[in-house]
Amino acid sequence: MIDKITQSLTNKIRKKMPDVDDERAEIINYGLQVLLGEVPKIFIMLLISYILGVFKLTLITFLILIPYRGASGGFHLKTHIGCIISTCAFYCGVAFLSKSIILGNIEKYLLVVAVGIFAMIMIKLYAPADTEEAPIVSKRLRKKKQIASYIFLIIGLVIAIFIKNNIISNMIIFGYFIQTCMITRIAYKITNNKYGYELYENA
Repeated sequence: MIDKITQSLTNKIRKKMPDVDDERAEIINYGLQVLLGEVPKIFIMLLISYILGVFKLTLITFLILIPYRGASGGFHLKTHIGCIISTCAFYCGVAFLSKSIILGNIEKYLLVVAVGIFAMIMIKLYAPADTEEAPIVSKRLRKKKQIASYIFLIIGLVIAIFIKNNIISNMIIFGYFIQTCMITRIAYKITNNKYGYELYENA
């Protein structure tokens, strides 16, 4: 439903602005999808986190992870209810884990290295991980998002190493690991998703 609405709006914009090429149209469509699809989920997630008593931690988790998540992509569940549940589970779950688990310095450094190596490989293979409903077919845009994924990953993990706040450090480590898992082929197979650009290339 949202995909059809955003595509219709994008087409109307292109009619009024003929200088908008395919790549810009793709960016506009993606932005509209985020606006119409993600914003309501964010408010619902924050409401649930408030009820669960982790509003502040969930909000911080969201702000920390959204740059990396936005650049690297990931699977989408087929229903809006499923998306809402997965979004709440992701951000609230990371907040709970970060609050509950205490890592020593050695454990933290080892996890940062492990997550960093794992994420670097997965970004190279799959990022930006799109879907068949919203394929990212522009090679230029894909390259930009992949480079952004590397940058956000490195910055985040460096912060996780040096920041003295253990909860925020955990948010980065656990959140980046889970987010990276969400772009893998295994995650896509489990959730019955397909990479959009692969379908486009094979068409």
